[in-house]
Amino acid sequence: MSTEPQRRPRPPRRRRLRRGRLLVGAALLIVVFLLGIAFGQALHDNPKPGESTTFVRTFFPLAPKTTVTVTTSQH
Repeated sequence: MSTEPQRRPRPPRRRRLRRGRLLVGAALLIVVFLLGIAFGQALHDNPKPGESTTFVRTFFPLAPKTTVTVTTSQH
């Protein structure tokens, strides 16, 4: 008889767990990359501070008001 302690066999490593972490990490990197592109485009689309912005607007004359003449007689 042997007095050495018996070793328990190690359970095999789960490849799914490693693969899942890899997929989640890759997806997270893609999302961060796309958010960075969207943020850069938003900054690029806005006008720079200090630049003047010109708005063109046409004003039309108001319609003339009707006039009322009141005559009074002096008695």
